[in-house]
Amino acid sequence: MALEYLKKATLTSTSDAGETQAIVKGILDDIEVGREDKAMEYAAKFDRYDGNVLLTEEEIEAACAKVSDRLKADIQFSHDNVRRFAEAQLETVADFETEILPGFVAGQKAIPVDAAGCYVPGGRYSHIASAIMTVTTAKVAGCKNIAVCSPPRPGVGINPAIVYAAKLCGADQILAMGGVQGVAAMTFGLFGLPEANILVGPGNQFVAEAKRILYGRVGIDMFAGPTDSLILADKSADPEIAAVDLVGQAEHGYNSPVWLVTDDRALAETVMKRVPELIEELPETNRDNARAAWRDYAEVILCADREEMAATSDSYAPEHLTVQAEDLDWWLGRLACYGSLFLGEETTVAFGDKAAGTNHVLPTSGAARYTGGLSVHKYMKIVTWQRATRDGARPIAEATARISRLEGMEGHARTADIRLRKYFPDQSFELDAHA
Repeated sequence: MALEYLKKATLTSTSDAGETQAIVKGILDDIEVGREDKAMEYAAKFDRYDGNVLLTEEEIEAACAKVSDRLKADIQFSHDNVRRFAEAQLETVADFETEILPGFVAGQKAIPVDAAGCYVPGGRYSHIASAIMTVTTAKVAGCKNIAVCSPPRPGVGINPAIVYAAKLCGADQILAMGGVQGVAAMTFGLFGLPEANILVGPGNQFVAEAKRILYGRVGIDMFAGPTDSLILADKSADPEIAAVDLVGQAEHGYNSPVWLVTDDRALAETVMKRVPELIEELPETNRDNARAAWRDYAEVILCADREEMAATSDSYAPEHLTVQAEDLDWWLGRLACYGSLFLGEETTVAFGDKAAGTNHVLPTSGAARYTGGLSVHKYMKIVTWQRATRDGARPIAEATARISRLEGMEGHARTADIRLRKYFPDQSFELDAHA
């Protein structure tokens, strides 16, 4: 049957893109020319903060002292889990060499980038977990320098728990600066930072646009939009848990899409009734975001069967994908497009966001069709090398010369010719592809 939308979104995650690109480009251009002075001007304007920008060791220790022992233990717990998972990921990247032909050896080498710049949101919500996710993976990957920037609060500075998490996980510098100006400081090497080779971490639309504009000059983890989540639920699902999970993700932001895809009309109707009620039970500071996200961006889709549910999910390619259905192994084998997968009601997106070990910096806006989330692999360059004996080079040189001439690239062909003449002066070769 055709998909039935019991609730249809009226907006998309790019509906309010507006003038963001022009604003961000102007700020980046200003800071590149004006350097620290211009960055400080924007910090005063947007962060409304006039304290020290590059935190000293004394300031870091003072901030850490403000963190309770219970919270320190929770941050340590999360860090340990993320580190263990990252170390397991690192084991999947191996240097190797293989003999392509007798006497001709080629290989792969994984090299971490030197300098990583990690953005940690600290505006509406203080994303302690983002410091854990970004810094830990960079450290495990082997980056030589890891800088963190996070928005300070007026008269207060960076949330002490963010400072503690960044320090614990291995940050070399912590910068009290947010938004485009913070991203620019890491990219351009301001305030004594090394110029970043890669920028990682979530942020608002201005941070995401800054990373997009700078991509190419530096690497980035991914192009990011508002966070999004999809739940696949069949008749076996608990509608109350599904509704709570949708609300939990909707509170991220007014433009954070949440989707329910199901083959059970009764479950869908129950969830649609409960979500608005649960939103009204949230604290006031969270309620407005969740209301707007549910009203304008959420969808509830009724499918004929689980195959149609899976196909619908793959077409959305959600950042977070939860399966609350029977036969979880079938879903694990069938689903192909998602940032991170949460199988069964016993786990949930918030587990991955905060403490389970998998990374919460994930592809949004359908990018899961072609990329995964942040991992040690994002900080590493997979490079290749080759070495040959003269006999091993001979068949490669002959084929190279002929292919190059067929392409019209005579200069390339001659780099092969000269080696054949030097190594085998008494032999003749057919080096024209038309011969």
